[in-house]
Parts: sequence; structure tokens; C-alpha cells
Amino acid sequence: MHVRLKLLAAARSSTLLENRFDDDRPLDAAGWHEAERAAPVLCRLAAAELRYCSPSARCRETGEVLGLTPLAQPALRDCDMGRWRGRTLAEVTAAEPRAVDAWLADPRSAPHGGESLLAFITRIGTWLDTRPPGDGAGLVAVAEPNVVRAALAYALQAPPHTYWRLDVQPLSVTTLRGRAGNWSLALEA
Repeated sequence: MHVRLKLLAAARSSTLLENRFDDDRPLDAAGWHEAERAAPVLCRLAAAELRYCSPSARCRETGEVLGLTPLAQPALRDCDMGRWRGRTLAEVTAAEPRAVDAWLADPRSAPHGGESLLAFITRIGTWLDTRPPGDGAGLVAVAEPNVVRAALAYALQAPPHTYWRLDVQPLSVTTLRGRAGNWSLALEA
């Protein structure tokens, strides 16, 4: 039996330039407004048999705005960025340019002392592979855009550097179908 999992990227909690590594800020006013506007279309996700979310404030709040009442899953947390947590890419690049270059070039590198990109993708993939088959109603997970990117890289068995080429917009829905080790991306109208 197969799993049908819809990954919903959380509404935003800051502008792109203010994004911070491993940030746990709640939704900002614009994020609340966007989620409320999207609710009539996305409320259909509440029909899912199981509803999960990343443990971050913005994922929990996105799920609540949409009436999903999701269960927080620690395995769906964003990448552990170690000592870079709470800093922007610009701040880290200014302070540690070689470390940032190494991190971007080598998926096994973790110069920040946290999780490497490869470890992050593997953790998210392990979570995917342990989802129980549904009864047809499927599963939904409200997740950080980075978690959705990692899930896609894993599901498509793409090289880890593909992660950097995936653009996941707030409140976008990505559907994966399959079972452990055998996933496909389902594009829906």
C-alpha cells in the first residue's frame, strides 16, 4: 500500500533578507494574512487522515490558521545550524566566508557544528520512509520550506546539491506518493 503525503510550506515569518538560520519566530502579520487568505483553498487538507507539522512556531501557527490541528513531529525540524542558529546568511558570510563556501560546496560539511546537508536530507528521508500507509485520505505535513526541499531531494533520489536548486514558496503544496525508498512527485492541478 502506498502513502500520499502533501507537504505544505509554512506561511512566512519574515522577509527573505531577514531569514535566519534555524529560526523559530512565529508568523508575522503578512504571514497570518496570507494564511487566512489561503484558508478557503487549503482547508481541504484537513481531510487528511494524519496531520503533522514541524515543531517551529510558524508551522504550528500555519496549521492552526488552516484548521488542521497538526501534531508536531520533532523529526521534521529545520536543519540544525549549530552556532549559526539565529544569524542571517549575510552575517555568517561576512564573519566566516570560507566556512560558508565549504558548507555550500560539500553536503557532508558542517562547519557550523550542527547538521550537514546530507544528514538533514537523510533525517527527513527517514521520517518519510516511516509514514504509515493511509486509507486513501492521505497525510499532510506543514513544514519549513527547507524541510520540503530536503524531502524532495530525498524522494527524487537526487544528488544532495540539488537541494540548493529547489525553490519552495510559502503556502505551496507538494505531493509525494509511494513507500519507503520508492517515492514520486505528483503534480496536481
